[in-house]
This record gives sequence, C-alpha cells and structure tokens, in this order.
Amino acid sequence: MKKVTTLFILLLTLSVGAQSQRFIYEYRFSIDSTARDVQETEIMFLDVIPKGSKFYSKDVSESDSIWAAAMDIHVKRGIEMDFSKIKFKGKIRYSVEKSYPDYSVNFFNSLGIDMYMVEEGRKQKWKILPDKAKIGELAAQKAVCEFAGRKWIAWFTTEVLIQDGPYKFYGLPGLIVKLEDSSQTHSFELKGIKKLPEGDEWKSSRENKHGFDPLIKLNETKYKQAFKDYCKDPMKSEKLMQAQSRDILEIDDSGKLVKTSNAKRNDRETQLINQIKKENNILELDLLK
Repeated sequence: MKKVTTLFILLLTLSVGAQSQRFIYEYRFSIDSTARDVQETEIMFLDVIPKGSKFYSKDVSESDSIWAAAMDIHVKRGIEMDFSKIKFKGKIRYSVEKSYPDYSVNFFNSLGIDMYMVEEGRKQKWKILPDKAKIGELAAQKAVCEFAGRKWIAWFTTEVLIQDGPYKFYGLPGLIVKLEDSSQTHSFELKGIKKLPEGDEWKSSRENKHGFDPLIKLNETKYKQAFKDYCKDPMKSEKLMQAQSRDILEIDDSGKLVKTSNAKRNDRETQLINQIKKENNILELDLLK
C-alpha cells in the first residue's frame, strides 16, 4: 500500500468539518501468546465525518455487504442463491464508533450469534513525551498510557487536525498514526489516507439488522461477564435457539442454506472451544482476568 504522500499531508491541514476522510491502518496482531512470532495482518478503516468516526475491518465489511445483498435476493425475491461462492474474509469482527464533539465511544462485537453494543466509559490518561520521529512522511510525537490491561505507546501528529485514532483510542492533540503495546503483539500503523465522496456517511452498527435477535446493549462490567460466559460455553445461544425450536442455518456442499445438523453443531462447538483456548493474547487483556 502506498505511503502517505506530501499531497495528502497538505490536504489534511484542513479541518475535519471541511471534508470526510478515510484513514487506512495496518493492524498486526498475535492472539496466541505461545506463538507471538506468528503475526496476522488486517487492513482497518477509520472513517471520519463531521458527526464522528467508525473503525472497522475492510475485509469483514466487504464480505458482510456481499452476504447481506445475497440474503436480500434470496429472502425478499425468492431467488435461489449459491452461497458457497461467497468468500468470507477478515477476522476482526468488531467495530468502534466515536461521536463528536463529546467523544462518546460505542464498541460493537459479536459473540457467537449474539451482537453486542458496549458503552465505553474508560478514557485513556495520556502522558505526552518529548520524543519525536517521522512516521511515514508525518512528523509525530510520542505519548504513553495504560488501557485495557496493556501499556501502549502512541505516535501522534499535529499535521492532521483530528484528535482520534485506531480502535477506542483518542484524546491526543492530533491523529494517532502509530500505536503499539509494550509486548509488540498488537500494533496499528497508518498506511494511507483517502478523501471520501462528499455526503458519504458511514452507517452505525446499531442500525444494522442482527439476524433474529435485537442488538444487546451492555455496560463494560456486564459485557465482561458475557464474554466470560461465551468462553465457557460458546454455543449457549445456539442451544437456546434449538430448545425453542428455532432454526439455525448453514451452507451445505451445494451452496444452499439448510438447517444445521446436530453433527455439524457438535463439530462447530469443538472448533470454537479449541480456538478460544488459543486466543489468550486478545487486545483487551483485562477481559481474561
């Protein structure tokens, strides 16, 4: 991906109110503490418009849009679809929305078939240091804080008049262009900037449809308990649906949507349990405590 150019830097001296912008970050992460050298990469978008920002995965957003369009054709128009052709990409299912100017933060994440909206009450207490460096072509300054069970090092630039950044991070006198935890297993780095079309606005995750059940709204404490419950029994919600005689669908070998069999459900449960055991180095470590 191309580096930020001098032209972009000049454009970014404009205020956020003058134009909507997309900041493209490369997220590198290791969620298995026993294999920290094995890092995965995902491209994340921070879309900034006058009312606020949304941080989300490029691949997941594209896959979800294709899936939603296919389901719309299948359900509303009654046209048989080959769902096997839909390729699901991306691993980062969460999104983060911040409203301006109060910077209230809402975190959206799915645990199994349940979708949650979590009101974030914690704020980063930054300590700005005198260290300076070039990140890409932007002049940046160092700041540190502790958040969600980790120590974080940020580099921010005052050449971009937006006090925002990747994930839930904000509050520095400029855009956060690089962010890394002290273990170097989670890092975000700005790789590109794009002006969004005039009038283009992101759609809040609270407005999206979430299957059969409504969006579950929780505070941080209750979400932490929900997360722990999910880790102990990742198929709990699906089992409840089954007990209520509600259908759970899967894609069969022919690409059609069919009811999930007990054998498939058991295989899925085993896979999830094994996956969760390996995810011992998640971004918010305090969820595991």
